[in-house]
Amino acid sequence: MQKKYEEVVAWIKGEMHAGRLKQGDKLPSESVLQKQFSVSRQTVRRALAVLEEEKITRSIRGSGTYIEIRRKQKQETMRIAVMCTYLDIYIFPLIVKEMEKVISDAGYTLQIAATNNAIEKERMILKSFIKDKSIDGLIAETTKSGIPNPNLALYQELEQMGIPVIFINSFYKELRIPHVSLNDKMAGKMVTQHLLDCGHMKIAGIFKADDGQGHARYAGYVEALMEADIKVKGKQIIWIDSDELEGMREDCGRILRRIRNCTACVCYNDEVANKLVGICMEQGIRIPEDLSIAGIDNSDLARFCEIPFTSAENPIRELGKVAGEKILERIRGNEGVESVELKPKLIMRNSVKVITNI
Repeated sequence: MQKKYEEVVAWIKGEMHAGRLKQGDKLPSESVLQKQFSVSRQTVRRALAVLEEEKITRSIRGSGTYIEIRRKQKQETMRIAVMCTYLDIYIFPLIVKEMEKVISDAGYTLQIAATNNAIEKERMILKSFIKDKSIDGLIAETTKSGIPNPNLALYQELEQMGIPVIFINSFYKELRIPHVSLNDKMAGKMVTQHLLDCGHMKIAGIFKADDGQGHARYAGYVEALMEADIKVKGKQIIWIDSDELEGMREDCGRILRRIRNCTACVCYNDEVANKLVGICMEQGIRIPEDLSIAGIDNSDLARFCEIPFTSAENPIRELGKVAGEKILERIRGNEGVESVELKPKLIMRNSVKVITNI
């Protein structure tokens, strides 16, 4: 005669076989399963323990129990791929350099690819990894993570093949894959709070619309303003996408109209801040006398800009090191690898005016 807990186990396996429960899906709660099968909580927990022992499910404290992605065994190639949006500009070279140290010390070689932040290129690269089966793991910087992405199933396919993935800088919310990034909301809030502390109340913002980092940094900006009881005004916010970032100077008319009457501006990152500094200088807008500017990342652009500007530091060396360590953990079979979000630190320069008479 089938035991009660075995009925629960059999039902869950049957739902998976029928396709009603898929990899990554969350199981009904313990209380729901209790009522459904008219059994005790202890019986449900025993059933869940059996499923976890068989590596069919995985429980996450405070979240629930999920159908596990079951990886096939594969022969190691001793190669790890790093797929970034861009490789030779901005903060990416230092991130990759730190990854390479960790990965090469473990005996792996690094294979580097760039998507140029294009979904089509990301798809092509992922398909080549799947076809060639030539890597043991993938560290991937997400491509336009703020908008729907048709390539998510390819990441899942890699995981099912036994090729684990770690995301860096941002992540796809639809996938239960660990990521290593800056705490972007905290960074957005930090620079906004600094401007508030310096007496600014009319603070504009420029954020990227097509990646998750832009959304998170905007959320921090909004939170700081709301906590200061300052109304968030849509007309003072400029949303740009990756392509528009390159043409910011050509779009200076729209940008200047939006930030008119503001005394300060929070910029999505140092690249945006650097371009805004250039626009202001061309238009005779003094920094910080007429407009205070703050960026995020504390890159060379912030330090060596014609007017060096305040920025929230992104600990990119640590980010690269941690990402390298995390992918090695996953390759070695550690299924408990958690996401890491690193804390920013404010680096102050002379781009922010202190307003004494408000």
